[in-house]
Formats: sequence, C-alpha cells, structure tokens
Amino acid sequence: MEVVMFKAFLIKYGEIGVKGKNRYLFEDALVNQIKFALKEVEGEFAVTKVDGRIYVQAQSEFDYDETVDALKRVFGIIGICPMVQIEDNGFDDLAATVVEYFKQTYKNMNFTFKVNARRARKNYPLDSMQLNAELGHVLLEAFPELKVDVHKPDVLLQVEIRQQINIYSIEIPGPGGMPVGTNGKAMLLLSGGIDSPVAGYMIAKRGVKIDATYFHAPPYTSERAKQKVVDLAKLVARYSGPITLNVVDFTEIQLYIYDQCPHDELTIIMRRYMMKIAEELANRSDCQGLITGESIGQVASQTIKSMYCTNEVCTMPVFRPVIGFDKQEIVDLSEKIGTYETSIQPFEDCCTIFVAKHPVTKPNLNVIRKSELKLAEKIDDMVRKAIDTVEKIEIN
Repeated sequence: MEVVMFKAFLIKYGEIGVKGKNRYLFEDALVNQIKFALKEVEGEFAVTKVDGRIYVQAQSEFDYDETVDALKRVFGIIGICPMVQIEDNGFDDLAATVVEYFKQTYKNMNFTFKVNARRARKNYPLDSMQLNAELGHVLLEAFPELKVDVHKPDVLLQVEIRQQINIYSIEIPGPGGMPVGTNGKAMLLLSGGIDSPVAGYMIAKRGVKIDATYFHAPPYTSERAKQKVVDLAKLVARYSGPITLNVVDFTEIQLYIYDQCPHDELTIIMRRYMMKIAEELANRSDCQGLITGESIGQVASQTIKSMYCTNEVCTMPVFRPVIGFDKQEIVDLSEKIGTYETSIQPFEDCCTIFVAKHPVTKPNLNVIRKSELKLAEKIDDMVRKAIDTVEKIEIN
C-alpha cells in the first residue's frame, strides 16, 4: 500500500463515547496520551479534538509505519484510520481525489466496494445519498473491474463532509481500553518473569497509571538481573507512559527470614514482607492499589490459601489481572506486547534464589503469624531501612 497521500489519521475510541458529561475529560486524556506516544516518532504532529473527533495531522515529513506503531500502543484507541483531508473545492475536486486515493491505496481493483458519505455540514450541495451515488459512479467509470456490494463490501469508502472533507477506507485496530491516568494509580510488583509485565500492561489498559517495585537481592541476584527488570519496565512504559521504578534491597530481610523461619514457609513469609514494603511505597506515591502477576495454582505461593496469607498484610486492594489465565495465555500476551524475549533471559530474581525445595502450598495463617514472631527483634528496622534506601529509577 502506498502511503504518500496519508498526512492525517482519524482516531476512533470506544468506551469513552459512553461517558456522558465526563466524556470530554477522557477525550482530553486520550489527546495527551497520543501526544506523548508521538514524541518518539520523527516528525511534527498536531493532535486536535474537533466535534467529538480526534485527529492526528502531520505537520512535516514523518515515518508512516513508526507513527502507526506508536498509535497502536495508546490505550483508549480502538481504530486508526489513515486519512486524506482536503478543502471543499467543489465536487469535481472531491471526485478526482477519491479516484487518486483508490489508485494509491489499492493496486488490484478486483474487489467489491461501497461509498458511505456523511454530510455533517448541511450546506453542502449534495446530500449523503447523492454523494454515495455520484462517487460510486465516478469510481466505477475509473475502475471498471470494481463491483458494488452495499451489504458486505470488501472496501467501505468513508467520506465525511465536515469543515474539511475526510476520505478513508482503512481501519487499523488499536489496543482498546481507557486512556492512562483516567482511573487512578497503582503499584506493580515487577519481577524479571513473564507474568508481572503482562499484569502491569493489563491494568494500565484500564486507564490506571502505574509505578513499579522490584526486590533486588545482591549479591545473590546480579546487576544484570536488575537491568533485565529495568528493560521490562521500559517495554511496559511504551504502553503505560512514564514509570517510577523502586528498587528495594531485600537481601538483609531475606537472609534474616531464611535464618529464623521454617524453610517450607520461606516463600510465603518473604512474599508477605514484599507486599508490606510495596504497600508503603504505594502510599508514598499516592497509589490506590497493588498489582501482581499471580495466577491461581501456577506455583506454590499462588494457591488460594497462599494468596489469602499474603493478602492479609495489605489494606490496599490487590489487583491480579492474570489470575485466571493459564501459562500459555500469559506467554501469548507477553509476546504480543514485546516483553517475552526479555522475560526469558536467564537472570534470576530474589523470588527464585530463596525457594525451598518443598514449599507449603496450604499455609495456615495462624502458623505463619507465629513463625513471624521469631523476626520481631529486627524485622521492623530492616523493613524501614529497605524503604528508606530505595533506589528510584525514572522510566520514560
């Protein structure tokens, strides 16, 4: 497909359209997210909102494919329509433009089509039905191999008569969801695995701004393991927008738990302290929830009873968007969003270093609490130190 004619895009949104009196807030948020996404694309763009329509218009030379790729990562967009915009210089000019549009967009004209004209500007001399008929006639004369199908056409040519005239027939699917920042903020517990980046993506897709917390255990986990998590945060941030990544030094706490507590309970107790620390960091960042990549039954710490025990230390809601997914479903989504290849790099995080050979899968909360009493002498100071010495990395 040639793209020389396309200097603008019509942006279609879904759920935003049913937001009633608050709709403009969501539209404005979507405009801002589009502007942010296009910063990484070479070229200058104007993003405007006119009469409930959002347009992206190139103000200079630009890379078409890069622009489309950037727009496909903006939550809230359901369709990206490459579009030709022209001034109203009469029907003959419109007809000539439509013919040229078909020439440049489709190499083989052996398909069915339909013209769908909408006359938002009522002073245009032809009404919608007349435009459909006249433009259809012009196209059939120019390309005799075309056929009309008004019910299920291969190509639906849209012609919108507005302040300018919009011409388009292609709709590239967007990611859907809601614009980031329209539904609060949450803290993602980000590891180097496959699941947590997918969880962050899914919650961001619902309009939630995210920050992230990673638990680092030097020297048991390497700097390369930490860099892997930074790389994953960058990949998630392509969809979610900027992320503040909190890197928590968890070594001292892990070793203390390892020395004082039963080894079959290590994973649960360590996980409980991760949740406590993440919640405190979330409170400091004005978050209203935590996000984890837990999936029921995937590992010992993700049974219902295990998650009940880890949840018990939190007052914030804990969002687990992949909880009902099987592993392959999570892998498929990680491949779709581009995190899979980074997640499978062989650099282990602290969760995998200190795993017991036979972890408890049905922990008893009272027993876990009793075991944690052995930590009372030092654990509060250790937690405070871990929180106060957090390294913050800004991911843009």
